[in-house]
Amino acid sequence: MSMPLGDPHGGMFEYTVEGLPESVFAFTVPVSDVSRSVAFYRDVLGMQVLAQDGDTAHLRRGLCRIVLKRQAATGVDLGVYLSVDSPYNTRRRLSDEGVEFLSEPRRGPLGVEASFYDPDRNVLRVIDPGSDGRKE
Repeated sequence: MSMPLGDPHGGMFEYTVEGLPESVFAFTVPVSDVSRSVAFYRDVLGMQVLAQDGDTAHLRRGLCRIVLKRQAATGVDLGVYLSVDSPYNTRRRLSDEGVEFLSEPRRGPLGVEASFYDPDRNVLRVIDPGSDGRKE
């Protein structure tokens, strides 16, 4: 007879929201050159470097945490949306830094969003979480 994992004494336990995901804590980005990518994420995206070794770097800005990890396969759509005050502001700012955009800011099902490439051509997306997600 197996016991419920949530109660070591075998009693019945009613779950509500315990143990369910609430937000993304961190995500990993595959990179070919950790130092080059650290420079981009630090200098262009304004992230703070928390730790760095030969194959990995940990960065943070606000509640956003990113792990840069050296891997052979790069240039992927990460499927991650970074929260920003305005994708329009992000577009202007990063364009001035020479960052290539995959899509201009537009209203989508989740809100106003845009996407751009990092140095390894990984796709990053930005979104205004306060925008109305209805399509125009």
